Amino acid sequence: MLSLVFLFMDKDTKKFIIITSVSEPTIGLNEFSEKKGWNIIVVGDKKTPNDWSMEGVDYLSVKDQKELNYSIVSLLPYNHYCRKMIGYLYAMEKGADVIYDTDDDNIPYPEWKQPEFKANKLIDAEGEFLNIYKYFTNEHVWPRGLPLNQISNKEALYVTNEVESVGVWQGLADKDPDVDAIFRLIFDREINFENQENVAVKRGSFCPFNSQNTFWRKDFFPLMYLPSTVTFRFTDILRGYIAQKIIWNNDAVIGFTGPSVYQERNEHDLMSDFKDEVSMYTGVEKVVDLLNRFDTKDVSNALLEIYEAMVNISEVKPNEMEVLSAWLSDVKKYHD
Repeated sequence: MLSLVFLFMDKDTKKFIIITSVSEPTIGLNEFSEKKGWNIIVVGDKKTPNDWSMEGVDYLSVKDQKELNYSIVSLLPYNHYCRKMIGYLYAMEKGADVIYDTDDDNIPYPEWKQPEFKANKLIDAEGEFLNIYKYFTNEHVWPRGLPLNQISNKEALYVTNEVESVGVWQGLADKDPDVDAIFRLIFDREINFENQENVAVKRGSFCPFNSQNTFWRKDFFPLMYLPSTVTFRFTDILRGYIAQKIIWNNDAVIGFTGPSVYQERNEHDLMSDFKDEVSMYTGVEKVVDLLNRFDTKDVSNALLEIYEAMVNISEVKPNEMEVLSAWLSDVKKYHD
C-alpha cells in the first residue's frame, strides 16, 4: 500500500504542484503547502531521507513509485531529476488541469498565483535567440540554456500589443535565479528583477525556460517529458526548447512573468554544475537547428520524430527512445 498517496488529495481542485526533494522539508515547501486550491506531490529518490514526511503533502517514496502502474518507473535512472516525471503522471492520473513545476528551494511571494493562459503583449528579438532577463532587468545576466555566444548580445527587444494563447508560463525567481555555472563562478551576485507586465515570446525567437517556477496547461502535459540520458543541468532546458517549438506548431506560445518566487538555493558544487552543463553549452544551437526542420502538430508524433533525430546527432542516447515511448504510453492512459 502506498504510504501517503491519496491521503491529502483535495477532490474539488485539479491544480497540482510537483516537486522533487532529497532534503528535509523546506521553507519553500511549507509556503507552497499553504496555497489554497493546490495539491502538492513530492517525488523522492534514493538520497531522500527515509523518514521524509510533511502534513498536507503527498509524498511518493521510491517504494511507492514501484507500486504505481507506470511503465516509465523501472526505466528512469535513480538520483536524476527526470524521476520528477512520476509526479507529473500521478497528477495526470488524478485529473490535473494545471501542473506547476518547481523545486524545494524556491519560496513563493505572497502574490504568487497562476496567470491566465493568455497574453496581451508579445516580445521579439532581432536574432534567433532571446534573453528574456533583459526585459526584466538592466543587469548583465542570462538564463541557463542561452547559448554562450549570445550572452553579450546587445540586440534590442521589441514589445507589441498582441493577444496570444499561452501554453506554458515561466515565472522568474529573485535572489539566486536560474543562471548557469559560468555566471555564478564569474559574478556570484544576487539578482532581483523588476515586476514588468507579463509577456509572451513571439514565434521564431527561441528562449530557454526551466522547471523552477513554471505553469503548464493541460493540452501540453505530454511535453513535460524530461530526457533521461542527458545531465540534470541540461534535462529541463532541452525539454524547454523542444516544447517551445511544438507549442508554436499548435498555435500557442510560451510566456514569462516577473518574479513570483525567490530562491534560497540548495548547496551546489559549481564546478560539478559546470561539467554537467558542458553538453548544454555545446548542444543547444545544434538542437535548435534540428527543431527548425519540424512542423508536426501532433504532440506525441512530434516528440518521437524530434528525439529520433536527436539520437541521430548524438544529443541523446539511443535508449532515450524506449523511455520516451513508455512515457507516451503512460500519458495516453491518464491524459484525455
